[in-house]
Amino acid sequence: MSLTLRNALSVWSEDEEGPGDVHVVGSAIASASADGAEELDVTGCVVTPGLVNAHHHLLQTAFRTLPGTRGVAMRDWLPTMAAAYRDAGIDGALAYAAARAGMAEALLSGVTTVADHHLTWPDADADDGVAIAQGAATAARELGGRIAFVRGSAGDRPDAAARSASAIAEALAPRGVSDDGRVQVAVGPAGVHSDGRETFEALGEVAARFGLRRRTQANEQVDTVIARERYGRRPLDLLDEWGWLAPDVTIAHLCDVTGDEIGLLAERGATATHAPGCDVPMGWGIAPVARMRAAGLRVGLGTSGGGSNDAGHLLADARLALQVSALVGPPLTAREVLSAATAGSADGLGRPELGRMAAGAAADLCVWDVSGVADAGVADPVAGLLWAAPGRRPRHVVVAGEIVVRDGRLVRAEEREIVSALAARVGR
Repeated sequence: MSLTLRNALSVWSEDEEGPGDVHVVGSAIASASADGAEELDVTGCVVTPGLVNAHHHLLQTAFRTLPGTRGVAMRDWLPTMAAAYRDAGIDGALAYAAARAGMAEALLSGVTTVADHHLTWPDADADDGVAIAQGAATAARELGGRIAFVRGSAGDRPDAAARSASAIAEALAPRGVSDDGRVQVAVGPAGVHSDGRETFEALGEVAARFGLRRRTQANEQVDTVIARERYGRRPLDLLDEWGWLAPDVTIAHLCDVTGDEIGLLAERGATATHAPGCDVPMGWGIAPVARMRAAGLRVGLGTSGGGSNDAGHLLADARLALQVSALVGPPLTAREVLSAATAGSADGLGRPELGRMAAGAAADLCVWDVSGVADAGVADPVAGLLWAAPGRRPRHVVVAGEIVVRDGRLVRAEEREIVSALAARVGR
């Protein structure tokens, strides 16, 4: 399979940009076109690497805008969401239906890879969770996207969480990433507010055995409060003691961090994920991304889930990141946030082949039409991707060299069928 994108107004990546063509041979970007390649005219378009959503909860796609979940404290939000999960019955079928909707939304908004931090397990003692993980992975494969499935924990017994994580890794990606690069497995407790040292250590042992990345959440408002009440310490201090500040660890949120903590994260080589579309409406604060970057910390971008954000549109959240950045430090530029949404997120997954436009990188691409009235008057079309046209959809999306969104429509599935299937499953 070969593909050439012709006459782009701008081809942008973290390292370079300018007008030109993009060549794909097989599943990778190439330096020259191949004989017989399909050609797409992308005149009037900006081409970027596929966006990488570094932090999502795909299950929550089935539970958006529930009564009692907007504008409430975390102590009220958690039981409301838990009750909805119990009523729906979490199983592989629901995980599949929710992930299909969430992955379809992702692809249709330019996201080619989603890190799905799954925290809700019906019975961690009796069920290893493989069916749930396979449901999400199957949904991503069927639509043509990539998924990093994170076997999370939110109060699970340490031995049960470890047994489940091992079973999921063996079933989906025994070496951490599947041979075709479409499915990745990682581990990650929800945070020190929900899981103790034993769970972090047990999942860390699984990660070491299978070569998995580790991910967790820290220093949202609730996380800091509970850590102080329970341990008399701050979350990052605990994570460092428990061996969870390291180059293979990515930490989401980080709204409430000190300068010393930013320095510690950078020194340990951990990466961060900014999730303003969750943190701002939940009242958790705004991560000081500019200060993190200045300290040498690699930062990605995520949406978090439908229970807090209600949307999985990473480019819209990139726009929000721009708008709120000046409230907590130097303002971010559009290119800095695009870097976070592509290469920054990919690096947090340990996937240097993603989020980039160089020859040999994975051919995950987005074609953004900037010729319409929503971009009229824009002087800088790359910056305009974020500043103008909130909620824009790409014209085409390519994953591993395959066109999975063409002219704004899914190639492998019908949106209406995906919506209907989820509605039938959850009764809404």
